[in-house]
Amino acid sequence: MKTTDELQQLLTAVAHQEIGVDQAAQQLQQQQTIDDLGFAKVDLSRQRRNGYPEVIYGAGKTAEQIIGIIGSLKQHAENILCTRVSPVKFALIQQVEPTAQYHEMAQCVVLTVKAIPQTTTTIAVVTAGTSDMAVAEEAALTAEVYGNRVNRIYDVGVAGIHRLFEHLDEIRQAQVVIVVAGMEGALASVVGGLINRPLIAVPTSIGYGTNFGGLTALMTMLNSCASGITVVNIDNGFGAGYAASMMNHLNSGEKN
Repeated sequence: MKTTDELQQLLTAVAHQEIGVDQAAQQLQQQQTIDDLGFAKVDLSRQRRNGYPEVIYGAGKTAEQIIGIIGSLKQHAENILCTRVSPVKFALIQQVEPTAQYHEMAQCVVLTVKAIPQTTTTIAVVTAGTSDMAVAEEAALTAEVYGNRVNRIYDVGVAGIHRLFEHLDEIRQAQVVIVVAGMEGALASVVGGLINRPLIAVPTSIGYGTNFGGLTALMTMLNSCASGITVVNIDNGFGAGYAASMMNHLNSGEKN
């Protein structure tokens, strides 16, 4: 895969008639964009296309498969993120990648290949309860891996709504807000009615019987009367953190 500088050099050579168009096209076609490992076809050009490298979803993969994909991505990615990784799998990964870091609550593995400058603007991650923190940490860590400042505000659900009001100024200072809630999922609507920032709502599977594994919270968030709310899938902290990062960088202009 050619870097931006290499592409510019190639195009300059064509412009100066140092090489022909057909020769340049052949060089581009020969560049590797996929690394076929047999069990996985690693997308090596995703960061160039989308601004972010491929993320490894660890659930359902063996430690050996994760290690193989990390090895492939290391040559092309700034930071490598692997979600939904058990401590047992990480112990095996760390033997091969000793610099990899494990975040137990988020169940994520992070390998820093190149430090990314932090944004000046902030993403606020807000939870209804302590039980929602695992999903919130996945969201917060995802955002941090991609260079965002994150402010965590946990356990401020509607059952004790005065706790939320104590942190309202902090939340309003954020450029993007992620609200993580289970049970009936009402916190997203409450926060959405109090701020003028984009809000990403994350329903969690936390709750008793009629929570239906997060479906009740999901439906509440989808039917919110507060404007400006975007809803991701149940327990999808990664998706919320990724989307919030894109929004935050888009505003700041700090990421291509």
